[in-house]
Order: sequence, then C-alpha cells, then structure tokens
Amino acid sequence: MIEEKDEKRDVSYDENQLIQWLIDGDIDEFREHFLSLHAYDQAQFYEKVGPDIRKTMYHFLSPAEMAEIYEAIELDDEEIEHFIKEMDPTYAAEMLSCMYTDDVVDVLNELDENDRDNFLELMDEETAEEISELLGYEKYTAGSLMTTEYVSIQENSTIRSAMNVLRKEAPNAETIYYIYVVDENHRLTGVLSLRELILADEDTLLRDIMNDRVVYVKLTDDQEDIAQIFKDYNFVAVPVVDDQQVLQGIITVDDIIDVIDEEASDDYSKLAGISDIDDIDASPLKAAKQRLPWLVMLLFLGMITATLMGQFEATLEKVALLALFIPLISGTSGNSGTQALAVVVRGIATGEIDEKSKLKMIFREMGTGLITGIACGLIVVGVVFLWKQSLMIGLLVGTAICCSIFVATIAGSFIPLLIHKLGIDPAVASGPFITTLNDITSILIYLGLATLLLGQI
Repeated sequence: MIEEKDEKRDVSYDENQLIQWLIDGDIDEFREHFLSLHAYDQAQFYEKVGPDIRKTMYHFLSPAEMAEIYEAIELDDEEIEHFIKEMDPTYAAEMLSCMYTDDVVDVLNELDENDRDNFLELMDEETAEEISELLGYEKYTAGSLMTTEYVSIQENSTIRSAMNVLRKEAPNAETIYYIYVVDENHRLTGVLSLRELILADEDTLLRDIMNDRVVYVKLTDDQEDIAQIFKDYNFVAVPVVDDQQVLQGIITVDDIIDVIDEEASDDYSKLAGISDIDDIDASPLKAAKQRLPWLVMLLFLGMITATLMGQFEATLEKVALLALFIPLISGTSGNSGTQALAVVVRGIATGEIDEKSKLKMIFREMGTGLITGIACGLIVVGVVFLWKQSLMIGLLVGTAICCSIFVATIAGSFIPLLIHKLGIDPAVASGPFITTLNDITSILIYLGLATLLLGQI
C-alpha cells in the first residue's frame, strides 16, 4: 500500500492493485478506481510504472483521459520524448489535441522538430494551425505561455446574452473566473469577474459595468516580468494582447507557478556557478558539461590570485607567518560578498529593488560592510594577539579583514546591479565568481598592507 500525504491532502491508493488490474486486463475495475483519483496522483502512478504497464494504460484510457494526466505531469525533456514515443502516433496526436494549447506547446517543445511536425500533421488542420502559431513565439515569453482557450464577449452585449455565451464557451475554456470584453475588432476594452457577471442585472450592457483599467501583457513580454505581475495583483489569469491591443490569449496562474519554480531553479544554478541544476539521473558526462565552463573560467581567475601572491613573495619569505592568515581573510571576504550578492539578486528578482532604491541599497550595503568589517577586525586583532603574542600582526590581519569585508560587500551589491542595468540576468554574478573576485582583492589588500608595514612587523 502506498500512501501519499501532504499538509492539505490525505490520499491513499493501492498501487499494486491498480497494476494487477492492468496485468489481468480488468479494464472496468482499473478505470473505476484509477479515474476516481486526483489528476496529480494519476500522473504520479503513470510516471512510476514501467513501459509495459504504461502501454496497457493506453488501451484502457481514452486520449482525452490521458490528456488530463499529461496536463498534471512534470517530466524533463528526455522523459517526455520517451513516453510520447511509446504511444501509437495517432493516439498521441489525439491526446495532444485534447489538451489545452499552452500545455500542448510545453510538450511539443520537448520533442525534436521532425516529431513535432509529424504530430501536427496527424491533428485536425485548425488545431494544428493554432498550436503552430504558439510554437512560433520565442521561448520564455507571454506568447509561448498563453492559452487560446478563454472567454471573450462583445462589449455591447447584455448580461443575459453574455451568460448564454459563457454557458456555451465554458466547457472548452481553461478558466472562466475572468470574462474579457472586446470591441468589434476583438481589441481588449475591459474585464469582468464571474461574480460581477452573475450579480448584474440581465438587461445591463457589459460596457456599462466592465472594468476598463485592464492589466495586460504583450506577446513578447518576458515570463519573469509576467510572474511579478501575478504576484503584485494576485491574479488568477492575465490577458495577452498584440501591439494593436487585439486579445490573443490568456496566461493562467498554474503556468506562472511553473515559471516561478523554473526561474528560482535557474537563479540558484547560476548562483552556484553551473549552467543548470543537475538532474539526479543525469550521466557524469552531462553533469560535467554543465559545470565545466564555470570551473574553467574560475580556474583562470584563480591563476590571477596565484600571480598576485607571487608579486609578494619577498614579503612572505621574510614573514612566513603572514601566509597562515590568507585563507581566513579571503574566505571571510568571499562569504561577505556572497551575502550581499544574495540580498541584491533576491531584491531584483522580487521587484523590491527598482531604479529609485538602487543607490539606497548600495549605501546600505556599504554601511553594513563597514560595521561587520570593523566588528570582525576587532575580534581578529584580539584572537591573533592572544594566539601569536603579536599586536602588530593582529592589527595587520584585523585591518585587512575589515577592509576586505567592506570592499567585498560593495562588490557583491554593485556588480549584480550593474549587470542588471546592462540587461543581463544578475544571477550570472554567481557566488563562485564573486568569491574568486574577492579572493583577488582581499589578497591584494592584505599583502599590500603587509609590504607597507614590513619594517614594523
């Protein structure tokens, strides 16, 4: 017996029994119990079982029923391609035709171009044309996220006629929480909630009660900006228009949740200094390919650190004790820089940092760096003095740490803001990059001060 639980759902089902019904060919028992499950649990079962069991499921479930599973499934590109190719092409094409267009686009984007074209040829002409148009939009934009299954009604319609249209269109719409109002040229002019529509007098015209201050997005808007709009306004859906204000589709909150998860994973991977988060099932070669570019770049930056230390070889030879504190100083400054980087990247991602607050953020981080630097410096002076009985060495290391933390905090806050200003994702100012950069500056500060004070050490 498998039990799946979370804070909001208490679901249990017998996975082994479902598999046994499939093996025995007991279609009635399987359908009765399987179709009573939530789509998420159906998808989880579908992902877990082997290819032979899945092939039996294709005989037991209609393409429309399988479409509901694929709308709830979360697979990477290799798994999607593998699962789709298990199906009979005609069955797969019919299943895709039963899905909402935005979900179909997500699935087809994971296939190679030849497979996409083959499935589109098997679909009816109207559906294939609609999906092809969505596939043509640039990835990560509103056009690629939107669905064309929505309800729009002419602004000169009465509430009575609007309700008739809604009853007719609702079965095929992805959401009917918002009803979008358009003019005779299908330009977006207003919006109504379902609640407002139900409560209004039947003879009232839509244009008299609609909200004409509509928040919308353009076809080319970036998905990260769209996610911010959903967060700010708590929308369930948002309309998508072209440059002429013609309504093209809507984006629903379930797709934006996926975007938020995707963007968070992407930012985390960049902060970790890799091109993408490793799939736990990825081969060592694939994982190495993802990590190697950053490591090679950081390797060359590390050579700069080694070269700098070579310039102070005479200083280190005279006072070998200085080398003992290099990891302490570089590590502390790197940690401080990474902290500032994380705060700023998060602020940019959530919209808390805008053009007006950037300067304020830099000054705040400068103050933070100064305070933390002085505090850490004083602690180090005391520790080194008690440890090595040398006040001068303690003052040198403490001053170096204070200055390094101050500079690292400024770098960690300023660099992502600069990169963002240039139109580049600030997350590329990754933790390893900032750490390596701060290694260089901290060693330059430390050994530079040591050289100046060499006669007094």
